[in-house]
Formats: sequence, structure tokens, C-alpha cells
Amino acid sequence: MFGLFKKKSQLQLLQVKYENLMKESFILSKSNRSAADQKIVEAEEIMKQIESEKSKPF
Repeated sequence: MFGLFKKKSQLQLLQVKYENLMKESFILSKSNRSAADQKIVEAEEIMKQIESEKSKPF
């Protein structure tokens, strides 16, 4: 309940964006393979950002 108004960190926002892109790519893979590949490339870029956020010292 107390986490209701807590803002998400940059890392959490990137993870949500990554998950959404992967879901979209899965859905598109059934109908449009080239668009699905583009979504995967975008998701890989987000994953690189996630890894760089994790490696940053606090």
C-alpha cells in the first residue's frame, strides 16, 4: 500500500519497456517477420541500457 506513490527507478522503466518490446515482437512474428526483427533490435538496445544501468555504482 505504501508503494502506491513510489516512483519507478530508471532501471525498472527500462525493464518494462524491454518486456513490452519483446511481447510486441512475439505477436508480430506471427504475421510480419521483418517488423518483429526490428522490435527485437530495439529490445536489444534497451537491454544494453539496462546492463549499463546495472553496472553504474550507486
